[in-house]
Amino acid sequence: MALRIATWNINGIKARIELLLRWLEEEKPDIVGLQEIKTVDEGFPRAEIEALGYNIETHGQKSWNGVALLSKIPFDEVHRGLPGEAEDEQARLIEGVFSVEGGVVRVCNIYLPNGNPVDTEKFPYKLRWMDRLNRFVEGRLELEEPFILMGDFNLIPAPIDAHDPNAWWGDALYRPESLERFRILSNLGMTDALRAISAEQTFTFWDFQAGAWRRNAGIRIDHLMLSPQAADRLDDVTVHKDVRGWDKPSDHVPVEGVFSF
Repeated sequence: MALRIATWNINGIKARIELLLRWLEEEKPDIVGLQEIKTVDEGFPRAEIEALGYNIETHGQKSWNGVALLSKIPFDEVHRGLPGEAEDEQARLIEGVFSVEGGVVRVCNIYLPNGNPVDTEKFPYKLRWMDRLNRFVEGRLELEEPFILMGDFNLIPAPIDAHDPNAWWGDALYRPESLERFRILSNLGMTDALRAISAEQTFTFWDFQAGAWRRNAGIRIDHLMLSPQAADRLDDVTVHKDVRGWDKPSDHVPVEGVFSF
């Protein structure tokens, strides 16, 4: 079976519900990870999405952050929150385990901290979060199962992933400390799905300011990172760029991987 798994920073589920419903109806992905839902769990607009055949699990937070998983496949397990810092109350990780024809697939949806401004506590928090994430992924890789880590990583991996890399250098999304931790993630054995398929310049985010969309002044910060067992099943990756031109869009677009199970 072909399994379509997508990530999308929705930038406020209540403000974008019509956008989301239109995309779900048109594309019919099997599993979707949403970031920045910006609502508590009870405020999530479940009924409209469930009507399209999706099971829903959320890890919400008032006004900020928040992640959700939508799946046409029932959840076997759900895990919320990134281990390693008990006092961290930010809702940035939700993971689901699903039974499919070829066994199981584990899908972890993250909203990695932005980290700006870098001269505030926000940047050390980002780096600590990335260190915790790498330890978490190390444990998941020991399971030797198809594992997909996806979401808004708030990280530009390489110069090709920015319209103007020099303008971004030094930003929390693109500086040595952040890139070093992303390299560690890759060196653990996680594959960047898009780069496994294509070497072309492709963006997933265009700021609302300064005509960024019109000028195609984008960056690629939304990623699917794959364990060896998931990478072996990858068939294709699509960046749904056209959605950025829809009415009342998010500043991010969906990124979808297609896998054979």
